[in-house]
Amino acid sequence: MEPEISFVVFIGGIADELISSGEMKKGITCVETFDFDVVDKIYRPYDNLVLAVTLKADGSTDKKVLGSLAEAIKAQSEVPEEWDRLKEIFSDKNLQMISFTITEKGYALKGVDGNYFPFIQKDIDNGPEKPVSAMAVVCALLNERFKAGKAPLAVVSMDNCSHNGEKLRNSVLAMAKEWKERGYVTGEFVNYISDENQVSFPWSMIDKITPRPDASVEEILKKDEIDGFDPVVTSKNTYVAPFVNAEECEYLVIEDWFPNGRPELEKGGIMFTDRATVDKVEKMKVCTCLNPLHTALAVFGCLLGYTKISDEMKDAELRKMVERIGYTEGLPVVVDPGILDPKEFIDTVLNVRIPNPFMPDTPQRIATDTSQKLAIRFGETIKAYAASDELDVKDLKLIPLVFAGWLRYLMGVDDSGKAFDLSPDPLLTTVCPYVADLKLEEGQDVESAVSEVLKMKQIFGVDLYEAGLAELVCGYLKKMTKAPGAVRETLKKYV
Repeated sequence: MEPEISFVVFIGGIADELISSGEMKKGITCVETFDFDVVDKIYRPYDNLVLAVTLKADGSTDKKVLGSLAEAIKAQSEVPEEWDRLKEIFSDKNLQMISFTITEKGYALKGVDGNYFPFIQKDIDNGPEKPVSAMAVVCALLNERFKAGKAPLAVVSMDNCSHNGEKLRNSVLAMAKEWKERGYVTGEFVNYISDENQVSFPWSMIDKITPRPDASVEEILKKDEIDGFDPVVTSKNTYVAPFVNAEECEYLVIEDWFPNGRPELEKGGIMFTDRATVDKVEKMKVCTCLNPLHTALAVFGCLLGYTKISDEMKDAELRKMVERIGYTEGLPVVVDPGILDPKEFIDTVLNVRIPNPFMPDTPQRIATDTSQKLAIRFGETIKAYAASDELDVKDLKLIPLVFAGWLRYLMGVDDSGKAFDLSPDPLLTTVCPYVADLKLEEGQDVESAVSEVLKMKQIFGVDLYEAGLAELVCGYLKKMTKAPGAVRETLKKYV
């Protein structure tokens, strides 16, 4: 079950290789749970074939037609031919696994107020006969499998979020329990999906940048006289194309918990291990080796007027900044998963992945929801230093610089003094008022303005005063607000 077209270039690419080599005998069924136009406009018109365009760091591209997608189905419970086919698939005792690429939001059942979203509540009230949301669809189809003989199954999230299997399991179980209370399903069904020896929810870590179809790739295809691959915008504003552009590097680590067996996907490069190791790989990536570097570049990229992350790696100060964050400040406390070498991972990030000129990723996109990212991407490193007998928190110089850079970013004025739009973030209305009166001039009482923000553990993971870093953050911020050009000047001095 793979609702997003981006999965094709990764999971579909692996399957294509295994089918070509004779290791797999069957293709993938894609199930679209959200935007049915993707099936009608992208999959079916092209006989379920997709052009994978690999964007290499040296400026070249590889193009390959993937034929591993056997069928595309719309998860429309009100359409008998679609729904009956899904029930047929889920009732097959030979089905070993289903997987998800629906983004973390696809697992959410409740809003910030703690209440179910209206569309979720509707699915709860209506029961498993006419489900609409992804979690209700999955729960209903698992119920069909239960009624057909209770065959085991692995339900695998491949979305880029921590503890993804746990999030998926919690949502499916919540739906099932609500249906049980209303008499739609039996207690035996709830027990069936609660037993991970019957229905498992393996954790995974996936890492591959697959941006939206880019105009530069369109031009490459046209120059190669490959026509008819124009992107489309669906009725739900999904921007898709018959081609998928993606980076060359890819990592997929999955907890090896498949109660009905599994294909030998390790022959395609997927790494199987235990849950603890998956968690370590995730922490290595998120807390040290990739995500902190991305966030640092996003903040300062917006301030310095960059519109491509790859261009930032040509900037001497910015490159040195992320090198120091990764190698100097992060590696001493990195969680080493054993199956991937952290230093080699950072090497690839800094020398191959982020500098890739073909990757159309922007600092503006990566700066989205920064307030939700700082705690895990930097706060965990601060905590690790504080807990160490050999390391001193006060040796951290670049992480506080990123914090100061983010506060400077919240002013919505770049280093030249030009206003810019802040990326979406749920805490903008909370934190922006603290910097609203700051200007690009000397002599301001910066600390009085931001002191309350620096105490917010929900943002930084720690109280920066308690951690002994608040003074340094304020000092950097004061220097970055003294005049236009001060951000660059500060980077030159302290990086």
